[in-house]
Amino acid sequence: MRNANQPVAVEGYPFIGLFAFITLIFALLGWGIFTLVFLALSLFTIYFFRNPERITPQDDNLLIAPADGEVIFVGEVDENRYFQGRTKKISIFMSVFNVHVNRVPLSGKVIDKFYQRGEFFNASLDKASDQNEQAGLLLEESHGRKILFVQIAGLIARRIVCYPAIGDNLKVGQRYGLIRFGSRVDLYLPLETQIDINLGDKTVAGESILGRLV
Repeated sequence: MRNANQPVAVEGYPFIGLFAFITLIFALLGWGIFTLVFLALSLFTIYFFRNPERITPQDDNLLIAPADGEVIFVGEVDENRYFQGRTKKISIFMSVFNVHVNRVPLSGKVIDKFYQRGEFFNASLDKASDQNEQAGLLLEESHGRKILFVQIAGLIARRIVCYPAIGDNLKVGQRYGLIRFGSRVDLYLPLETQIDINLGDKTVAGESILGRLV
């Protein structure tokens, strides 16, 4: 499992290494202000790519938050890529200060995935769900119920990382990817899903309970 037992996500290593190297060069040159600036960038990059351990509730029907952040939408929408009709939707916005490693919201098998190029509007806007660059996984759990969860790039984010392939069996709470520098994750759920979270609530990836499949 990628990034397991890694306190900092491996995707951050190139950035951390670059900023640390530049910091060292400026320090050797005696350029104090630049040294401090790049030291701060190095420390922030380590902070941004932090990858804490989480304790995931174990219940086959629970939906667990795939992202740290704030719930910015809860309601019914049309989803025409897979569900061809009304679904329940939960959107979680991640600021640059949130952990950006994403986690699987429900155990099951990946039966399809997609990647869509697009714009880089502020991820908190409604139109980001349709127009921004994004990657999604369609998951089928053991009873045949399906959910779709979509990583969406934001105003600053320019790279979506999504590890699983079609056919992979995923475990709830497992790390499955990340989005760099501010973004959101949308979940599309069956209409009968019980939602136990409200607009404005804060979530912790791999721990917060969003609701229950019924």
